[in-house]
Amino acid sequence: MKKVWIYQADRFFTSAECEQAKAYLEEFVMSWAAHGTALSAKVEILRNLFIVFTVDEAITKTTGCSIDRSVHVLKELEERLDIGLFNRTFVAYIDREDRTQLVSREVFQGLVDSSEVTSETRVFNNLVQTEEDFKSKWIVPFQTSWHAKVFG
Repeated sequence: MKKVWIYQADRFFTSAECEQAKAYLEEFVMSWAAHGTALSAKVEILRNLFIVFTVDEAITKTTGCSIDRSVHVLKELEERLDIGLFNRTFVAYIDREDRTQLVSREVFQGLVDSSEVTSETRVFNNLVQTEEDFKSKWIVPFQTSWHAKVFG
């Protein structure tokens, strides 16, 4: 099984920041290990907003220490780029023009209340934990997401 961790930034990466972050994170992934055994891992930056780590746990399982190490690297990246990766007060969605948007929870609630966000609006479910779910359940209609329970 391939395990996935998704970190949403609190603002979009610039192109230069995206390149810098990708290089930094790829260097980390090359040396990422669990109890001395290399992890079969990859990292992606998607939509200039999401950092996605994938580890093939059929090869080597992650450990608490290895996960802590990834969090430490992300905190270092936050400092380098003055960006937040652990701020859960923003919601990302895809607007009617097919653009990724990032707004505060309060603004998102207003968009739901005004019907700008509809049952069919696609939202990002950053709670998925496997690559299979990432492929099929990361971007889902508002009506089938946890967002509907919180903001509906």
